[in-house]
Amino acid sequence: MNKIFALVCSAIALTACGKNNKKTESPVGYDFSAPVRYEMKSSLDEISGIAFYPGDASTMYAIQDEDGKLFYWNNGDPKSVQHVVFGGHGDYEDVAVTKTTVVVLRSDGTLFTFPISEVKSGELKNVQQWKNLIPPDEYESLYIDANTGKMIILCKNCLVDRKQPLSLTGYELQLGADGMPVYKGKFVLNTTSVKDLKPKWGGPLKASALTFNSKTNEWYIVASVNKLLLVTDQNWNVKEAVTLPIDMFPQPEGVAFDVDNNLYISNEAGSTPKGTVLKFPYKP
Repeated sequence: MNKIFALVCSAIALTACGKNNKKTESPVGYDFSAPVRYEMKSSLDEISGIAFYPGDASTMYAIQDEDGKLFYWNNGDPKSVQHVVFGGHGDYEDVAVTKTTVVVLRSDGTLFTFPISEVKSGELKNVQQWKNLIPPDEYESLYIDANTGKMIILCKNCLVDRKQPLSLTGYELQLGADGMPVYKGKFVLNTTSVKDLKPKWGGPLKASALTFNSKTNEWYIVASVNKLLLVTDQNWNVKEAVTLPIDMFPQPEGVAFDVDNNLYISNEAGSTPKGTVLKFPYKP
């Protein structure tokens, strides 16, 4: 009886180990099982977008989805966080920084722009608001090419996609030297091929953050609702679909690369005590 009991216990222990050691999915070049984890102050429990100044990883910029404040801190030291006000209460979802301009995306598609040079002065004197550049739907993903000013906004929940759940509409705008965004057109990302990588995939993709890996020419799309990271080529053809485990990514809402190609994903607090920023060092 003791021998049988010991065998049963061994089997249970091995099964438990197998479950605990389940391999964490990761995109090529990164290890999602071993992040550097930064806890945010309570003012950033609802952190919803992150960005860097082009070519400079020393300062991280962020927004949160309740107040019109741009936060910034010494990268790796969130206790040094400061902020500057650009707007009132609202649902702000993403941020991008060029060499001259900060752009903030509100969930209804409205954009706010202001000079990066004014941020650390503590007072913004030249905030501009841009409405109705794109249809008034629900958006959470913004990216701007700092060299060309090309701007991409992806739908999260748009009327145009409701009859085609495996399609995701995006809009292209151009950010002028004067900080004025101009509508250029729209495109469609087809997520049908995700089924080849994730057979249970049924869509639709609810994009919550977007960035571009300039070293590999790949788009990174985070979908918090789907707990998924999509990696596509520069023409939006899906290459990877990475499951984001909820214990590490309770509510992933922001994504950015630094100048050394390290990957950062931010999480709203959600069911956890604090918002977080996770850093994944680049491993070629």
